[in-house]
Amino acid sequence: MAGTPQMIDIPHDIDPNVSSPMESLDTNTTPDTEFSPPDSPFQQQPDERILLNKRLLARKKLENLTQEEKVSLLTAADFWRTKAIPSKNIPAIKTSDGPNGARGGIFVGGTKAALFPCGISLAATWNKEILYQVGQHLAEEAKARSANVLLAPTICLHRHPLGGRNFESFSEDPLLTGKLAAQYVRGLQERGVAATVKHFVGNEQETNRLTVNSQIGERALRELYLRPFEIAVREANPWALMSSYNLVNGLHADMNPHLLKDILRGDWQYDGTVISDWGGTNSTAESLSAGCDVEFPFSTKWRFEKVLKALEEGKITQSDIDRAAENVLTLVERTKGSDLSVEADEREDNREETRNLIREAGVQGLTLLKNEGSVLPIDPKTAKVAVIGPNANRAIAGGGGSASLNPYYNTLPLESIRKVAQQPVSYAMGCHIHKWLPVASPFCTDKTGKQQGVTIDWFRGDKFEGDPVTAQRRTNTDLFLWDSAPLAQVGPEWSAIVTTNLTATSTGKHTISFMSVGPGRLFIDGTQALDLWDWTEEGEAMFDGSVDYLVEVDMEAGRPVELRVEMTNELRPVSKQKQFGVTHKYGGCRIGFKEADRVDYLQEAVDAARAADVAVVIVGLDAEWESEGYDRQTMDLPSDGSQDRLVEAVVAANPRTVVVNQSGSPVTMPWADDVPAIIQAWYQGQEAGNALADVLFGLRNPSGKLPCTFPRRLQDTPAYHNWPGENLEVFYGEGLYIGYRHYDRVNIPPLFPFGHGLSYTQFEYGRPSLSAKVLGPNEKIELVVGISNVGPRAGAETVQIYVRDEKARLPRPEKELVAFEKVELEPGETKHLRIGIDRCAVGYWDTAVGRWVAEEGVFTVLVGASAGDIK
Repeated sequence: MAGTPQMIDIPHDIDPNVSSPMESLDTNTTPDTEFSPPDSPFQQQPDERILLNKRLLARKKLENLTQEEKVSLLTAADFWRTKAIPSKNIPAIKTSDGPNGARGGIFVGGTKAALFPCGISLAATWNKEILYQVGQHLAEEAKARSANVLLAPTICLHRHPLGGRNFESFSEDPLLTGKLAAQYVRGLQERGVAATVKHFVGNEQETNRLTVNSQIGERALRELYLRPFEIAVREANPWALMSSYNLVNGLHADMNPHLLKDILRGDWQYDGTVISDWGGTNSTAESLSAGCDVEFPFSTKWRFEKVLKALEEGKITQSDIDRAAENVLTLVERTKGSDLSVEADEREDNREETRNLIREAGVQGLTLLKNEGSVLPIDPKTAKVAVIGPNANRAIAGGGGSASLNPYYNTLPLESIRKVAQQPVSYAMGCHIHKWLPVASPFCTDKTGKQQGVTIDWFRGDKFEGDPVTAQRRTNTDLFLWDSAPLAQVGPEWSAIVTTNLTATSTGKHTISFMSVGPGRLFIDGTQALDLWDWTEEGEAMFDGSVDYLVEVDMEAGRPVELRVEMTNELRPVSKQKQFGVTHKYGGCRIGFKEADRVDYLQEAVDAARAADVAVVIVGLDAEWESEGYDRQTMDLPSDGSQDRLVEAVVAANPRTVVVNQSGSPVTMPWADDVPAIIQAWYQGQEAGNALADVLFGLRNPSGKLPCTFPRRLQDTPAYHNWPGENLEVFYGEGLYIGYRHYDRVNIPPLFPFGHGLSYTQFEYGRPSLSAKVLGPNEKIELVVGISNVGPRAGAETVQIYVRDEKARLPRPEKELVAFEKVELEPGETKHLRIGIDRCAVGYWDTAVGRWVAEEGVFTVLVGASAGDIK
């Protein structure tokens, strides 16, 4: 296109070329989706007729397809959608991330959506009913994004505290994970949106996640890592399941017949659709014959004519193609049927009932770890509160990666605390914890100088040749272009020039940062400041990228400097082109900015704490430190001890200090013995600030329990010796002994045990009784235990049931969680819980016979408030 490029205004990073109008909102609902094979040991009330009808409809459509049409269904049509065949009444269906909200089609800055608490925060509620309700509300959110399939929940286990996606998944315990996941799936699918349980299986680390071989013994595989998936499959029949990137015992998960054929389809009789993770298909014949039905996203690498060639060469059979196509069509039938109406635009659906649920889930997930001297709750009428910390006045609402989204709104701890407190509330930041400098966006205007953001001029080809073919304005300087480059105009190889005017609010030596995905150069006022055209040192960005480079610049307040970036989407480092067999990939860059500090933040915090009755220090991680794409490097709070020094200084200045830690996994707390009150606040979504204020001031009673063990030191953890592996192999050498099983076995006291969580009231446990002393193969024993609230206010307690095998033929953990129930009690109220215990509670996987075994012998049932507090 010659002459002036066409200007497209994109205020929220939305590229209309990414969202191809291929299908409509879902209008089909499935009233009953529960499914269980006849031999399921998990309790069900199945109605298989509805499911069978959908599969029969799919089979009928399959009969009318040509071979080419069948094969076309086995690869996605674009980044998020399956292939439509309108002439055969087959619509496309749209997928959407993710686990804590339905983001829609744009990775950064897309349609606003409800941001729910992250997976580990939901698990900290130990509340199956809340997980069911979250699923129901997520279904409505998915429909508002015109999505039919939600890529969630994430149910991999927490093998090690440094796992980058621990925040996104539920727990270290397979039973807790599976039971909560089943309710989440039921809630979603009862409203007609497919759940996609992920990542199947052995994806417990992000380091080398595409290529690492997870070496897992069969017993640990069955009893731990497969068990959450098995519970979800047997109890809720998720309509989709996503294979993981990694290899398992030498074979990629998408082409692993033991996992997909023998176990998933064979032992469990799974009735749904298997999809690959994005870019996680690793073969043609092997993947298809093992049972990976559809490849995401669109790619010509493995399927299409290569499938036909594999058939011709006898590497696959016609039934492999037909089975996969039928599974894809079954997913379409379950979610859209034959609805061929045009896909509606994504829209917001900001409902009051959803906001209330998010706040309730947040309150129930907040976990009170310590409360000596009844520092909490704070009296809102009389107490002067100092709110301190790097996370106090920021929205730390979610982790990074595919779980991220653009929330309807955020609530900040400082603002929410000020709304409740009736005395003045002071604030001090205390320290910085930036991993990368904050995005420069608030200081930037586009070429016109009138609107926030940057101007991008796009060129066809990677040589900046000719005139730009299109131009965009984007509001954010996080320009990682994973799914939003205008490929329809620029083609698969492109170049672009980013221009923005950066204006400081103060005079001084300020810092600009630059990170590039492909080749990139940064110019400041026309002078080249950084040349990353052939960078080799990789940073920790989710979608690959260089390290973050810093440039100090003398700037005057109010006087703009021009930043210009030249970039292409050629793959860097160059060595990866040969490794992956591609020359061009995503492209993009990130521009950060920070003005020079002018105050002593630590002293400011100490002064605020001294002048207050109570100091609330809000510390932790954020979406840069904890994200998909990379693992944490240390369990310590970032950065360089600054937050630990802040906590120690504040508690020395004011002994009535409450520490609130926001993280999706354990952190070291060297100050834990000195601080009287500690709350683990996780990442709690758009109501994070309000939920925290509710609990701090006693408007609500905390009832969260830890879904993972908090160790004192990283060296105490079960996978410490073999994390994250070497030479692209990680050996799960701890076997069955992850989480609390390990701490029990080696008798190392953790900082806070699995299942721990305090309340503002007190609970008393009665003497438990069993309905029988002998458990037969097809019987259930009922445990009855009374719980009384003997404290001054209403509260909820989670009763945890563990079982110990007193003498087993094979080594077994000291105890294993087999059931849990959460009960709400008014002051003085007693309730009797009736909890069933069946053969699943006593069995183990015996590799000698290749099956589950429940041995004859003596088993002890343990009733506790945590793994470390057996009542």
